[in-house]
Amino acid sequence: MRSTVMKSVQTPNLLPILALASFFIRLGGSISIRPVLTGPVMAYLGSRVALRCIAPDSSLPVTYELMGGDGVLMATVADLKGEQPASFYLKVTVALEGSYRCRATTGGSTAVSNSIKLIVVTPASNTRVTSEPYPPVAYEGSCIELSCSATKGSHLSYTWFFNRKEVTSSTSPLFHHTGNKLVMGKVTPEHAGYYSCVAWSTVQDTRRFSSSFEVKVTVKVYVSKPRISFSISNPGASPSGNVTCWSTRGSPPVNISLLLDDKEVGSVTATESLAAWFSVAVVLGLDMGTLRCRVNTEVQKLMSEPLTLEVVPVGGDVKVEVEYLYRADSKLTAARLSCGVSRGTFPEYSWLLNDSVLPPETHRDSHIQPDPPHYALTDHRRILVLPKVGPEESGYYRCKARDSYNDSGYWVESEAVQVQVTEVFMNTIEILTIAFCCFHFVTLAVALGCIYKMFDQNQDHDQDAIIGFDTLPLSASTSSEQDEPLSRDLVVQNQTVDTTI
Repeated sequence: MRSTVMKSVQTPNLLPILALASFFIRLGGSISIRPVLTGPVMAYLGSRVALRCIAPDSSLPVTYELMGGDGVLMATVADLKGEQPASFYLKVTVALEGSYRCRATTGGSTAVSNSIKLIVVTPASNTRVTSEPYPPVAYEGSCIELSCSATKGSHLSYTWFFNRKEVTSSTSPLFHHTGNKLVMGKVTPEHAGYYSCVAWSTVQDTRRFSSSFEVKVTVKVYVSKPRISFSISNPGASPSGNVTCWSTRGSPPVNISLLLDDKEVGSVTATESLAAWFSVAVVLGLDMGTLRCRVNTEVQKLMSEPLTLEVVPVGGDVKVEVEYLYRADSKLTAARLSCGVSRGTFPEYSWLLNDSVLPPETHRDSHIQPDPPHYALTDHRRILVLPKVGPEESGYYRCKARDSYNDSGYWVESEAVQVQVTEVFMNTIEILTIAFCCFHFVTLAVALGCIYKMFDQNQDHDQDAIIGFDTLPLSASTSSEQDEPLSRDLVVQNQTVDTTI
């Protein structure tokens, strides 16, 4: 009976404890639901992706729901086996870009997972290169901007190629690459060539790209100031003048015109070169006017220096001038002879050494030179250079001139000029040294002569003193025997003094 009462008393005391434990169990179960959502953050448009959600250590069954960023339910998956992730497969469209969460429910408890932001990447397509200016043609020093444009594409990167070599900041300092643009601030001829680009994107380990066609960039060079010259052809009764207009640099095509007294007498469009040739009528000895060349481009208009269209026949005095060339140590090494004509527009020169033509007439128009060469002709044979000096180069030199356009014309000759070269040459230092030594030698000789004259005068004076003592009266020399030693001592003393001096 006591036992039964005790049991009845203890049982009601356990009921609150059991109820509280059940409450905490339920509460702990709801807190332990911690769903985790995994999946890619980037995906190509049109591909398929899988988002997976799992709530570990949760009681069965578990219901998983995939929700969009605005809370819209997109799919539901139930887990009946436990510890199995719920997979949500989606075909990627532009509308799917955004944030996603997973909601897990079990035993009346619900929890929401982390958020994943899905970025939809559109692959590049129809890539091409555009330019500013268009077409991509510019003069040196101006700016060219190239753009890599794709009809479709997002999250793109760009790679540029110049003459099919990749352009990088380290290997190509001539370019500035920013975004989809390639900028050349001050173009030079080195920028001319073929350019292309590639637009590409990368999702995980997959890269998709689109390449453009090549575009040719042309860099034009400004034309330099034109030059002008003319020559004579068709000698005879009606000779004609050939005028040449040219520029040393520039980009064709250019328009080249010839003006005579500021009137256009000819015009040529040069497409392959920067030179043009014109024919004009000339009268020998008559001033036909002033010629100038004009060069026109789309951005330039240049004029040459004026040139008088006058053909003066060779005549007047012809003179040879000789210039000796020395090394730094004043050693004579070469001689330079120039032939001057008082008048003549197109002179032809010939040189003679001791009445022999240099070079022989058979070698005048060929590349054959004497062996070994003892001379050189420059400035259209007007200057004769003797690169070495020796007895073989010594002699009388003359030059003669005539009109180069008239092979039957007469020669005008100069007077002979002697070039005398000896075997041994004294340089300036040697001459100054010898002169200095001669000067010192003369100075020394004069000094020695003066000293000798001084000695000679002193000796004559002492000799007169000795003779004076010898001519004293006999009584003075023999006055007494006591004074004789004194007189002898005086004479000896005088002699001794003279010798000392």
